[in-house]
Amino acid sequence: MSEHIIVERPSEHGGAVQVMRFNRPDKKNAITQDMYRIMVEAMRAGDADDDVRVHVFLGSEGCFTAGNDMQDFLSYAINGRLGEGHVGQFLKALATVRKPMISGVDGLAIGIGTTMHFHCDLTFATPRSEFRTPFVDLALLPEAGSSLLGPDVMGYQRAFAMLAAGTGFSAEEAREAGLIYQVVGEEALESVTLAAAANIASKPPQAMQLARDLLRRGDRSAIVARIEEESALFGERLSSPEARAAFEAFMARKKSA
Repeated sequence: MSEHIIVERPSEHGGAVQVMRFNRPDKKNAITQDMYRIMVEAMRAGDADDDVRVHVFLGSEGCFTAGNDMQDFLSYAINGRLGEGHVGQFLKALATVRKPMISGVDGLAIGIGTTMHFHCDLTFATPRSEFRTPFVDLALLPEAGSSLLGPDVMGYQRAFAMLAAGTGFSAEEAREAGLIYQVVGEEALESVTLAAAANIASKPPQAMQLARDLLRRGDRSAIVARIEEESALFGERLSSPEARAAFEAFMARKKSA
């Protein structure tokens, strides 16, 4: 449903800041295919609109996102369509979006809720935030190009701890590792995030884009190629006996919780 992703361009910023807000708090903002579709459409529309200078991702109070909605995710991914659906388009959009991306995290940031910040230019988080990627716990693999970006951003051992060992990182640990820019109080998160977006939006846009491209090493084809490689392996893993057993155990724990 479209109400699960709220897309807005606050008038106080003259439409230069486009906000995409997760709005499914009863499900810990778990992401469905339709939610991915809306974000992809918004990112593409914002990139094509000269009035938009910055994309912003926000969650709800106490939760950024718990990652993929498992029922929805398994309905298409287990049939080998991981890279073809809206989730695959979203991952590639993260890697190729032309305009700066800023995120504000409060609370849970699980799976894609963590790995998407490797693509953001600035991420702010509250002290109660937790970044965790339980891919291997589910007999799966890192995604969103994180197997390439993680070691580059964090160093190999911290990337291994997060992406392979499934170790959760606090906001301060994530800041020290280079995944996020700044830790701010819960009450200030949204205002600080939007102020940073407005500041970036006020800069000369062509110079900003060139500076960003240089800092991100210009050509993103290697990251897109890694996303495709991860997606293919991810799809293979989903049909493995190991993954089936892990998911059965996961779903049993959810039912008993």
